[in-house]
Amino acid sequence: MEIWINPDCSKCRSALSVLDAEKAEYTVRRYLDDPPDERELREVLARLGLEPWDITRTGESVAAELGLADWPRTPESRDRWIQALAAHPVLIQRPIITADDGTAAVARSEEAVRSLLPRR
Repeated sequence: MEIWINPDCSKCRSALSVLDAEKAEYTVRRYLDDPPDERELREVLARLGLEPWDITRTGESVAAELGLADWPRTPESRDRWIQALAAHPVLIQRPIITADDGTAAVARSEEAVRSLLPRR
C-alpha cells in the first residue's frame, strides 16, 4: 500500500493515523517532492475510476493561473488535465492511497482509508 501525502495536510495526517492505528504496512510518497509522472497519474486514475478533473484541487492559486475553471471536462481534454497535474502536483487531491489488491481511493475520510485495509 502506498499513500501520497502532503505532510502539511490535516487529511493526510489523519489518514496516516488510521493506518498506524491499524498497523497497516504502507509506504509514504511525498508527492510534492516526488511528483507522479503522466503514466503514473493515468494508472492511479484508472484504479480510482475517476477523471483527472475529479482529483484536481481547483482552489489552488496555480489552478486560477492556468484558468482551469474554463477548461473543458471532456475526453478530448483529458491529456491536458493530466499534463497539468504532472507539471503542478500541488493540484492533486490528497491523500491518495493505492492498495496492494489494485484498489485505490482519495482517502479524505476515515471510512475511505478503512475501505482499503486488508480484511482480517
